Amino acid sequence: MIRVLVADDQQMVRQGFTVLLNTQPGIEVVGQAVDGLDAVAQVAELAPDVVLMDIRMPELDGIGAAARITTATPHVRVLVLTTFDLDEYVYEALRAGASGFLLKDASSDQLAEAVRVVAAGDALLAPGITRRLIAEFARLEDRPRAPLRERVGALTERETEVLGLIAQGLSNAEIAARLVVAEQTVKTHVGRILVKLGLRDRTQAAVFAYESGLVRPSGY
Repeated sequence: MIRVLVADDQQMVRQGFTVLLNTQPGIEVVGQAVDGLDAVAQVAELAPDVVLMDIRMPELDGIGAAARITTATPHVRVLVLTTFDLDEYVYEALRAGASGFLLKDASSDQLAEAVRVVAAGDALLAPGITRRLIAEFARLEDRPRAPLRERVGALTERETEVLGLIAQGLSNAEIAARLVVAEQTVKTHVGRILVKLGLRDRTQAAVFAYESGLVRPSGY
C-alpha cells in the first residue's frame, strides 16, 4: 500500500485529492496538511511514501517544505502540485528534491499513476519540464562546474551515456531502444549511476547532468 500525504492550503483541494486517491487500488491517504510547516511535521509523524505538495502555501511554501522533507527523510518522494505549468517553479522545486510535477486538473487516473511512478523511485520528468531545465541551465551557464564534473569521472563510458539520455527526458524503454540493449540493462546502469553519484532519483540525475556540464544546452 502506497501511503500518501496531501498538502494544500485549500480544504476542497485536499479533500478532492483524498477522495480520488482513496478510490485507487494500492493507495491510501494517511493525512492532510494545511501548509508547508504542517506537511513537514506530518511527514515526521506519519512516514508517508509520497507527499502531494502544493507550491503556494502560507507559513512555508511547497519548495521550502520539499527541501526540508527530502533532506530529513530522503526516502519520501515529493510530487509537486501546481495550477499552472509555471517555469519559475520548475528549477527550484527540482533542486529542492521534488520528484516531479502534476497539474491540479489532472484526471484521477493520471494522479494515481503519478503517485505510483514517484513511489517506485522514478521521476515525472516530462519533455516540457526538460526543456525548461535546459533553458534555466543555459541562463546559468557561467557557474563553476569543476567539482561536479570530477564526480562524472566515476562513471563508465556507458553510464555517462545513459546519464546524458536521462537528462534529455528519455525513459528506460526509450534509452534501451536508443542504445539497442535490454530495458533491464538500462535499469542496472541507472541504479549504478545513482549510487556512484550519491543521487536519489532520475530527477536529481538530470539536474546533475546539466549542473556538471555533462549535457550542454543547445538552441538557447
